[in-house]
Amino acid sequence: MTRPDEGTSTGAGRPIRLLLADVDGTLVTNDKILTDHAVEAVHRLDEAGVRFAVTSGRPPRGMAMLVEPLRISTPIAAFNGGLFVHPDMSVIQQQAVPDELVAPVISLLESHRLDVWLYQGTRWYVRDRNGSHVDREAWTVKFEPTVTDSYDGIGDVVKIVGVSDDLDAVAAASKAAHDEYGDQVSAARSQPYYLDVTHPQANKGSVAKYLARTYQLDPEEIATIGDQPNDVLMFAHSGLSIAMGNASTEVQRAARRVTTSNAEEGFATAVERFVLPTRVHAGTGASRKG
Repeated sequence: MTRPDEGTSTGAGRPIRLLLADVDGTLVTNDKILTDHAVEAVHRLDEAGVRFAVTSGRPPRGMAMLVEPLRISTPIAAFNGGLFVHPDMSVIQQQAVPDELVAPVISLLESHRLDVWLYQGTRWYVRDRNGSHVDREAWTVKFEPTVTDSYDGIGDVVKIVGVSDDLDAVAAASKAAHDEYGDQVSAARSQPYYLDVTHPQANKGSVAKYLARTYQLDPEEIATIGDQPNDVLMFAHSGLSIAMGNASTEVQRAARRVTTSNAEEGFATAVERFVLPTRVHAGTGASRKG
């Protein structure tokens, strides 16, 4: 594992042609700020002929504010890949949690004393507007949830979220979801206090594969960067995987490179030290192919 001050190359010696980035804890600061340095780094990628894409557990509307400053032209993978949209927020494809599993998953999360949220397209449902992390989430995604007494009858659920500040309970719920439902759903923590449950093919590994097909790329030509356990799934489908300095030891060990933290411009540092040098070493110009 390379530290921030070491050099880099992909396993096959190929230049990186696309960087796929997580958002929270990676692209933005802990205060959810997109720094000037991060914006400049993405613009430098474009100038070097490297496409830039984002994926997050956020809903599409929660990433709309990134489109203009970062000049995003690639598909945006919301809900960890449960919903792909164009930069204008028009839907490309959606993968919902199977209807018959929604109620049992809710019961499982509640049995571990987690609050439960549902996401459906552009809607975010909560039972308690004053519940744990609701204010923070509303500020992050820049829209209000729909408060409802019951989740009965809500279909096309793209993501179920279990929320708790009891991190052991979140970890236990994650294990229980894997044990109970196996490959029927994808269950991964997007933050230590969030457990995201989505369609089994709605995960960040599938996002990397989708972008590879879309742009006719080999995995070795893709770089990925993230900080949470759900980002490890995309690491496996990229030639250059980068963990943030604020990531857990588990996540850092799963990556080929480690940058500085998101409080220390870790995203921009990774672009400058790890991604762009692959273009220079390969003698690649700024034109895009494929």
